[in-house]
Amino acid sequence: MQLFNRDLSADVRELGTVLGDVLQRQTSDEAFESVESVRTAAIEYRSGDRDSRDPIQDELEALSPSRQRTVARAFATYFELVNLAEERERIRSVRRRGQEGQLADSLAAAGDDLAALDDETVARILDDVSIEPTFTAHPTEARRKTVKAKLRTIATSLETLDERLLTDAEADRIWRAIDAEVTSLWGTPQVRRRQPEVADEARNVQWYVENSLFDVVGDVYDELERVVDEATDGTVDVPTVFEFRSWAGSDRDGNPYVTPDVTANTLERQREAILGRYRSSLDRLLSALSQEGRRLSVGSAFEASIAADRDRLPRCVRRYEERYPDEPYRQKVALVRERLDRVTDVRPGGYADADELHDDLTVIADSLRANDASSVASVHVDPLRRQVETFGFSLASLDLRDHREKHTDAIAEVLEREGIAYRDLSEDERVSLLTDAITQDEAVIDVGDADGLSESTARVLDLFDRLADWQREYGVDAIDTYCISMTEEPSHVLEVLFLADQADVVSLPDHCGLDVVPLLETESALSGARRIMGTLFENEAYAQALAARDGTQEIMLGYSDSNKENGFLAANWSLYRTQRRLARICEDHDVTLRLFHGRGGSISRGGGPMNEALLALPNPTVTGQVKFTEQGEAIAEKYGHPDIAARNVEQMVNAQLRARKRAIETSRESIDDDWLDAMEVMADGARAAYRDLLEREGFVRYFEQVTPISVIEDLHLGSRPASRSDERSVEDLRAIPWVFSWTQSRCILPGWYGLATGIDAYLEAGGDVSVLRTMYDEWPFFRTTLDNAALSLARTDLEVAAEYAALADEELREAFFPRLSDEYDRAVDLVTTIARRDDLHTREWLAESTRRRNPYVDPLNLLQVALLSQSDRNAVEERTLRLTITGIAAGMKNTG
Repeated sequence: MQLFNRDLSADVRELGTVLGDVLQRQTSDEAFESVESVRTAAIEYRSGDRDSRDPIQDELEALSPSRQRTVARAFATYFELVNLAEERERIRSVRRRGQEGQLADSLAAAGDDLAALDDETVARILDDVSIEPTFTAHPTEARRKTVKAKLRTIATSLETLDERLLTDAEADRIWRAIDAEVTSLWGTPQVRRRQPEVADEARNVQWYVENSLFDVVGDVYDELERVVDEATDGTVDVPTVFEFRSWAGSDRDGNPYVTPDVTANTLERQREAILGRYRSSLDRLLSALSQEGRRLSVGSAFEASIAADRDRLPRCVRRYEERYPDEPYRQKVALVRERLDRVTDVRPGGYADADELHDDLTVIADSLRANDASSVASVHVDPLRRQVETFGFSLASLDLRDHREKHTDAIAEVLEREGIAYRDLSEDERVSLLTDAITQDEAVIDVGDADGLSESTARVLDLFDRLADWQREYGVDAIDTYCISMTEEPSHVLEVLFLADQADVVSLPDHCGLDVVPLLETESALSGARRIMGTLFENEAYAQALAARDGTQEIMLGYSDSNKENGFLAANWSLYRTQRRLARICEDHDVTLRLFHGRGGSISRGGGPMNEALLALPNPTVTGQVKFTEQGEAIAEKYGHPDIAARNVEQMVNAQLRARKRAIETSRESIDDDWLDAMEVMADGARAAYRDLLEREGFVRYFEQVTPISVIEDLHLGSRPASRSDERSVEDLRAIPWVFSWTQSRCILPGWYGLATGIDAYLEAGGDVSVLRTMYDEWPFFRTTLDNAALSLARTDLEVAAEYAALADEELREAFFPRLSDEYDRAVDLVTTIARRDDLHTREWLAESTRRRNPYVDPLNLLQVALLSQSDRNAVEERTLRLTITGIAAGMKNTG
């Protein structure tokens, strides 16, 4: 059976033709010829028909500034269109393989695993599993919102061409529409003229949740329920297994623009958005449930529900009985709609929370099933019930985050008014003071009184003062997590608990309205995890807070800063060891661990296939609960299209079900001691090599000269500053622009530097490649780590990187580029040897995508190098330089 009308090559070819036609019309034949000449020469070089890139470089440098800008725009736009074509191919591939039963990571495949278990174990696994993708506003999305909207319109047209049987006239109209959209895209500024505001970032995240994930949820649950029913003969119910959270509008760390007003507006806007989606769903439900009452026995629960409505909304009940006579389901749906409308106004009778809405929908579904209308319930009511379970009245629950120094400074300043010199106290004394303050009934400070205090302290106190109001207005679940960046001591966690207690968000031992989440990201924090968490678990106040939060401790691990500090291999090993250590600590104290993985989009910041990452986690950490960040361009790639969003959610659920099953069956992870010793040697060697690079005299200047970091810092990618201080250093530079800059120059050292030196250290100490091969075959952590490094190595192109290296002072170039080249070459050889592959790519489609893209990225790289070499760029050249950055980001499908 033919599922589709088109294929990838047709999409790429015809979109390229449209772009060429638009280029000729919007510029000139001469401009078109310039683009074609550069494009053809780049393809010829990559295919081996040219010996040198010099003619391409010479041609680009000879172009006028306006012509250079046209060339940059042409290649950048080409990649935006190719990315749409590849997205369509992903959808085709998933559907074909699904049709053929070849999706090993599908829900159906997970169902096969569950079928081998007894029903009690299946129920336990499902009850344990909780998956929480958390969207952040970290500035790694290079595309403007306007550009994304136009691309989504083109994608919809491609879908129509691919999936519908069209007449020639219909197809021609669609291609004319695509032409019009590409023409508009060509005239649209690609680079932001202003820095986005926090509200822009929050609306961006909201769009994906509201317009993609909301519609996906019902379908995913429907499939999960089907496979669980088949595995258990219908004896096990499927609970809520995933929800979505966000930092956009609530992450204050390093971002002075995230004010309490911004957070309040985000909460309000998200509530209005989700209530609007529910209203639309109820309007459709009102049309569907037109059954005649005299043919039904609606049941006692339904009748009791209507009776309760009659007590709270007597006039409304009478009105809907007159409007829908003898149509009980329509009457009830109308009353549900009425109560939903009253959630945000002063009229009585509105739902107090989403649970009440869910209860009403359950009453309707149960009554339908009792009247042999199960299909009606499953098609029209159950998806809405699942959406209410997942999104509540908040759409995506917000996590607060701030740097631990903010809390310490604020408490020190406000306690100084009380005669307490907090800064002079030792760590033990701080813990004791905070514990006493939290466990006593009387407040120590007034968080609503910031008179005479510094602006920074006033901001902290205002946040906690407002937090109590937000929880009363929107519900505790809408904003119930507080993450502490750069946690180093137990007092840093107790400080947040203290502030929440003083604001009446916490009232121990009965109520704790916050999960207080330490973010461990430095080597000292990761290695000191037992000291930090053990002290907290044994602390009187914190133990009460944990008990009030169902004995669950969320701990966040920072992949980005850990990598920037220690290098790829050492950071991954340190994080893995810390996870195992945290699992033991939590087990010792009878605490349920929920790990929060602070992953970025790139490999060097913890990125990579999520399902593989979940399956590679240490067994003892797989409690079923897991949380991880989704950010930047990864959000658009994973959740921009509903089909791909559904596939990503399906893969995550599959991986977590399988991982939890494995953890239950093998609670104690058995890892060969020789493997652990090998990793210790490799990690130590890799860390030493990486730190030696960063700390070597002149490295920061080399980094500045051979990457476009100075341009990236001013690109208006996000609302947050690129550095933590005015003076640039590797330590103060945020991980995103650090990785983004190296990615642009095609030398993605954050994803592999130190790896070869680490492996060589093991081999020189008497290790054997055969042991490493066994580790790769049998240990998911090692295999995933090596495969992720392979992806970064595959994206690196040292021949292009050499063009950037030529921008550096000769002394710096000779000091660093040969060192990087040697580490890269040895890493390629070692990775392919251990994995027994001839190629770095772990999948053929990745290799094909790289081959297709390289000739089109090359001209953008060469043009960027030419522009970076100019110290006196004019305004047009400056805009062209920024355009090359967005174009390379689109071509590499990665920023930071």
